[in-house]
Amino acid sequence: MEKTGVYPVYENQFAVDIKGGDGSTETSMKSIADMESFSVSIDGNTEEWKPFDQKGWTRRLVTGKAITISVTGKRNVGDEGNDYINGLALKTGAEAHTTFKWNFPNGDTLTIPCVISVTNWASGDSTAVAPLEFDVMSDGKPTYAPAAV
Repeated sequence: MEKTGVYPVYENQFAVDIKGGDGSTETSMKSIADMESFSVSIDGNTEEWKPFDQKGWTRRLVTGKAITISVTGKRNVGDEGNDYINGLALKTGAEAHTTFKWNFPNGDTLTIPCVISVTNWASGDSTAVAPLEFDVMSDGKPTYAPAAV
């Protein structure tokens, strides 16, 4: 049955391929414990031109896209997804590439080939819980799959 109406944000769920994204399988996709919030930014490349026939009005065409999901949470030692993200903190190049999956509350999914950049790593006040924060940045075209009806 299709889900309708409003929903709490926590019903969005994420998973990361802890094998680095080459040939992701359901067993290599792991949730990431203790994540608290996320924000999504979609960037579009837009070309503009001003043809004579539009009498001064601008024409536009979106010619490219990129998505970034910024995730904040806490470091949880022993959780496979959390440990994997934490381990990317000092990685560069192909070592920071993987696959990220967003499961929407209605059953839709967005699978994103990506690079992960850890942005906050084990810092904070002496009485705080250690953070783990990162950006998931698309590396190529994501695959959007509507929920099976």
